[in-house]
Amino acid sequence: MVGWIFLVVVVVLVFWAMSIYNGLVATRNHYKNAFAQIDVQLKRRYDLIPNLVETAKGYMAHERDTLEAVIKARNQAVTAAQTASGSPGNPAAMMALGQAESALTGVLGKMFALAEAYPDLKANQNMLALQEELTSTENKVSYARQGYNDSVMAYNTRRESFPDAIFAGMFGFLAAELLQATESAEERKAPQVKF
Repeated sequence: MVGWIFLVVVVVLVFWAMSIYNGLVATRNHYKNAFAQIDVQLKRRYDLIPNLVETAKGYMAHERDTLEAVIKARNQAVTAAQTASGSPGNPAAMMALGQAESALTGVLGKMFALAEAYPDLKANQNMLALQEELTSTENKVSYARQGYNDSVMAYNTRRESFPDAIFAGMFGFLAAELLQATESAEERKAPQVKF
């Protein structure tokens, strides 16, 4: 009789441990999926930028340095996004992505500010359409980033809660990093974009 009770207790404990492990896997996969949604929107953003630069190039011939800075920042952001998509939640990758995105946003803001001096560019229908698409994509990136951060918070809360914390440590469930803005308070101000 004692043997059967012991066996039932062991079976219950095994199923309980499996449930915790599976829950940790599910929340980890949820935040990885949330990052994939960011990645989709970032790729869309990165694809728009060369078209935007090409459209502006004809009008802003004297602003070559700014246009080259936009392309350089875009390429750095693409590289950071590829690294981050390889290991979503990795603190170094998330920080690098945040910094690259901040730099890209800064040079895009500078380009839009310089475009104010070119009335023909401001009236160009292609430029207006690209600017609208970029604004829409920025909003989608923001929502995807919020979803990712919510998923990371749920995962980190679960892996730090008892008894999940015991199993998280045993099975190598590491803390995931939030995707945060890295700019200063001055840089956090939205760039004024008017076409």
